[in-house]
Amino acid sequence: RYLLEQDFPGMRIGPEPTTDSFIAVMQGDVEGIVPGNALVVDPKKPFRKLNAFGNAFLNRFVCAQLPNPVLESISVIDTPGILSGEKQRISRGYDFAAVLEWFAERVDRIILLFDAHKLDISDEFSEVIKALKNHEDKMRVVLNKADQIETQQLMRVYGALMWSLGKIVNTPEVIRVYIGSFWSHPLLIPDNRKLFEAEEQDLFRDIQSLPRNAALRKLNDLIKRARLAKVHAYIISSLKKEMPSMFGKDNKKKELVNNLGDIYARIEREHQISPGDFPNLRKMQDQLQAQDFSKFQPLKSKLLETVEDMLANDIAQLMVLVRQEESQRPTQMVKGGAFEGTLHGPFGHGYGEGAGEGIDDAEWVVARDKPMYDEIFYTLSPVDGKITGANAKKEMVRSKLPNTVLGKIWKLADIDKDGMLDDEEFALANHLIKVKLEGHELPNELPSHLLPPSKRKITE
Repeated sequence: RYLLEQDFPGMRIGPEPTTDSFIAVMQGDVEGIVPGNALVVDPKKPFRKLNAFGNAFLNRFVCAQLPNPVLESISVIDTPGILSGEKQRISRGYDFAAVLEWFAERVDRIILLFDAHKLDISDEFSEVIKALKNHEDKMRVVLNKADQIETQQLMRVYGALMWSLGKIVNTPEVIRVYIGSFWSHPLLIPDNRKLFEAEEQDLFRDIQSLPRNAALRKLNDLIKRARLAKVHAYIISSLKKEMPSMFGKDNKKKELVNNLGDIYARIEREHQISPGDFPNLRKMQDQLQAQDFSKFQPLKSKLLETVEDMLANDIAQLMVLVRQEESQRPTQMVKGGAFEGTLHGPFGHGYGEGAGEGIDDAEWVVARDKPMYDEIFYTLSPVDGKITGANAKKEMVRSKLPNTVLGKIWKLADIDKDGMLDDEEFALANHLIKVKLEGHELPNELPSHLLPPSKRKITE
């Protein structure tokens, strides 16, 4: 709702767990809802495989269609609120974690939402996060309603959240958490307004970059699936090979299922396959119980060679083609809705701060502190109204900024590129040092409002 800036069909927002359905929010010419059973038979929609989860799931799956500029480049799957307690989990009637896993394999970004004042990770939520294993690179966390608690409490809540997630998400990197208040009401406690703005911009940038890399991610998924299919072929053919041709099939099958871990280890050694490419052991054992091993196919080495050739050669060529195609197309970005709100004008992130200070002032902003900078300037032995780089350096290094930063400041301040600074350029250099020391980023090019008045004709 916050991203689209308009209501969508089937939407209900409230403090209680309101959503009991999976809602696919997609672009459509006419606003309306398509129920799950109709969705899975629609050849234009990518949901046909969800048929396997049965009616209990399909009755809880809808597609909300509406015309919205945001949905022209992304679609959003809104999942049901997570329940706590055993009773509610059983009452779903379908494998909730398996459905989430199906979606996780196909989406570009997974966003886990937490309330700042309701941090408990229930058994089902823990199960859900574990079902998203192998997709940690797609996961982001949003700590919402952060304006409802004080700064000190927020710091503790953030720490508690990271600690809880650390026990469930087993990644060497820290998962990215965005803190904010993602609705259009006034902030209850506005102390952290700047933090929320910066976090929101980071999250928006992350979402906006998704269409640009979509083709590469699909290619990445293709490679992943090809490797998994290869391992699957090795496992099935090993089981087929071990089966007796006549008697004792049932006993042998039980033995093979129980010793599946040893078969994994043997395949891993024989074919130098990474242990991470094997399917989940317990899940595989459960699925094999119902299979007839005598109907399994033997290994076709020619097909495996084709897969190997595809991974070694075809993918490399595809990679080049994808890069070429992306460079020729205009940059794809998510537009509209909340993404437009702060792009331009005085409410853009960082407008009028740091290097942007004084952007709307008639006078040169550096002139406010110029008398103070002039005093220092005239102690540095200027010749013909200019000081040398060596003399300027002595003063500039007092800021304790690293040479790389001071070098950039020098480049921005030496407007006429003569290797020396006059009083205005020296004042500008000191202003940029102040900007950096206050924690703001330096611009790559000098903004027009920072140009000294006497130099404005040079650049024009």
